[in-house]
Amino acid sequence: MNRLSFRSAVLACCLGSLLFAAGAQAAPERIKDLTSIAGVRNNQLVGYGIVVGLDGSGDQTTQTPFTVQSIINMLGNMGVQLPAGTNLQLKNVAAVMVTANLPPFARPGQQIDVTVSSIGNAKSLRGGTLIMTPLKGADGQVYAVAQGNMLVGGAGAQAGGAAQTINHLLAGRIPGGATVERGVPTMVGHGDFVTLELNETDFGTARRVVDAINLATAPGTAHALDGRTVQVRAPIDPSERVAFLGKLEALTVTPVQQAARVVVNSRTGSVVMNQRVMLQNVAVAHGNLTVSVINDQQVNQPPPFSQGQTVITDRGEVVIEQVPGKLVNVQAGSNLADVIKALNALGATPMDLVSILQAMKSAGALRAELEVI
Repeated sequence: MNRLSFRSAVLACCLGSLLFAAGAQAAPERIKDLTSIAGVRNNQLVGYGIVVGLDGSGDQTTQTPFTVQSIINMLGNMGVQLPAGTNLQLKNVAAVMVTANLPPFARPGQQIDVTVSSIGNAKSLRGGTLIMTPLKGADGQVYAVAQGNMLVGGAGAQAGGAAQTINHLLAGRIPGGATVERGVPTMVGHGDFVTLELNETDFGTARRVVDAINLATAPGTAHALDGRTVQVRAPIDPSERVAFLGKLEALTVTPVQQAARVVVNSRTGSVVMNQRVMLQNVAVAHGNLTVSVINDQQVNQPPPFSQGQTVITDRGEVVIEQVPGKLVNVQAGSNLADVIKALNALGATPMDLVSILQAMKSAGALRAELEVI
């Protein structure tokens, strides 16, 4: 097997890192899945709290003084006054940030999930309990209070200088761990109209949504303001408006196929394409450049009875190796299967393919939007 064929085979086996997504023809979707109602949204909440009950894996208080200060303040609020100058050495406590999403139409007494994340140098939050933590919105008002036992989806152990960790130990969740104390007024539309916002801007899809609504209700009920916003005339009575919106969300629309797009993750080398990607004839030369730095330590011993000292010297060597690149004619492809075959013929690794796709886009051979994340 020659070098090019071998590298092509390796690339074909690396589909775990290089992902080519091919979608089927667009199928009808509910308006509920394509749009959202303007003004009906989540609100982010955040709070600072303390996790207790850790098994010696909490913050090192000498390096996180805010943890000690928080414990002193909490004990003071509970009537426990510590002598001045007390040096607390805590191992079972960790300072955390608590975040949550307040859903629309949330009412006092409703339970919501919270995420707890360490902000100090704790080793693990496993087995900890979050102490009552007020959660505030962007306006500084308290909208919920969180407390409860954490669920951490990881495990870790260490002994004798060796350590083993599975998953992440410094963040966890508390299902239903916060109680809503204040609701956020949510208006469903303004006056006679309700505004639907498409998840992705597309003039063709907006037109089809308008046609589907007008066909199911009455002509003139809906009209598009732009490629993302559709305004719908709705009943004034709240109960009738809710029933009307429920009917609209159940309507199905076939969205316009999205434009050809290639998404490149520059950190992992993953590449994802949709089925509309096309490739024009192009010639590509690709070669690998390898730089090796070798550091060899040598020990120089002084002669006997010379009263000299043993000296260690470093001997460095830099080797640069470049594999000659061969000019490859990449055939045009009008569908995703042809594009995959043409790119595999290059024999490039997934990380190298990222640079090749960017060069193809600049040369006008890649008929797709190139998005780097």
